[in-house]
Amino acid sequence: MQLNLASRLLQALCASALLSALAQPARASDTPYAELLVDDIKHVLTAPSRWEKPEWQNFGLAALAIAGTAAIVDRPLRDEMRRQSGNGRFMRDVERFGAGYSLGVLGGFYLAGAAGNNDRALAVAQDGLAASLIASGIVTPVLKYATGRSRPRETPDIAHFRPFSGAASFPSGHTTQAFAVASVISAHYDETWVKCSSYTVAGLVGVARSYHDAHFASDVLAGALIGTLVGQTVVAYNQPRRSGKVALLPEVTPGWAGARLAGNF
Repeated sequence: MQLNLASRLLQALCASALLSALAQPARASDTPYAELLVDDIKHVLTAPSRWEKPEWQNFGLAALAIAGTAAIVDRPLRDEMRRQSGNGRFMRDVERFGAGYSLGVLGGFYLAGAAGNNDRALAVAQDGLAASLIASGIVTPVLKYATGRSRPRETPDIAHFRPFSGAASFPSGHTTQAFAVASVISAHYDETWVKCSSYTVAGLVGVARSYHDAHFASDVLAGALIGTLVGQTVVAYNQPRRSGKVALLPEVTPGWAGARLAGNF
C-alpha cells in the first residue's frame, strides 16, 4: 500500500512538471509551447485535406484491417478473454500506461530534459503531450461518440453500434494514449531496444483492455493506429523547427491553399 501511494505521488509530481511545460518555450525556436501546441492541433486535424493517393490508400488498408479484425477476431478473442479471471495484477498495472502512467512517463522525460539540459528529452515530453491531447483528447473521443459501440461486457453482440448514445468502446482510448506516447518516444530515439520496449508496453495496454473485457480487438487496433499516426505526424511536423532546418510545409486555410517555410532563422 505504501508502494502504491509513493507511485501515485511520483506520477502526480511528474504530471505537474509536464503540465508546467505549457508555459515554457520550445527551446529551439523560443516559441511559447502553447502556441506550438495550437499549431500542432491545427496541422494534425487538417491533415486529411492534404492527403494524396498514397495516404488515402494507407487509410483504406487500415480501415480494411480494422473491419477484418472485427469480423474474424473480435468474437473468438472476446470469448477467450472471458474464460480468464480478468483480475491479474500485472494486467491492471500495465493498463495504466494508457492513462496516468503515460503522463508520468512524459513528466519524467520533461524533468530529465530540464534538469540535464537535454533537448531530446524535452522534445519527447512536448511532442508526447501534444500527441496525447490530439489523439486521446480529440480524435478518439469524437469517434467514440460518433460510433457509439457497446463494450464487450455490455452486450453479447460484437457489432452493437448506437451512434451518439454515449457507448464508448470504439476505439480504445487507453490504447490510443499508449501508442501516441510510444510512437513519439520511438521517433526521437534510434536505439532498437527503445523502440521495442515502447511498442511492447503499448501493445500490452491493448491486451489488458481486452483481458478486462473493456474492448474488442478491433477497438484496440483502431486505437493503436490512431495513436501511432498522430504521434508520428506531430514529431515529423515539429522536427524542422527544432533542428534549425528549413522545411516547406503545406498550408490550407479557408479560401487559400499553398505552402510556408518553417524552421529557425
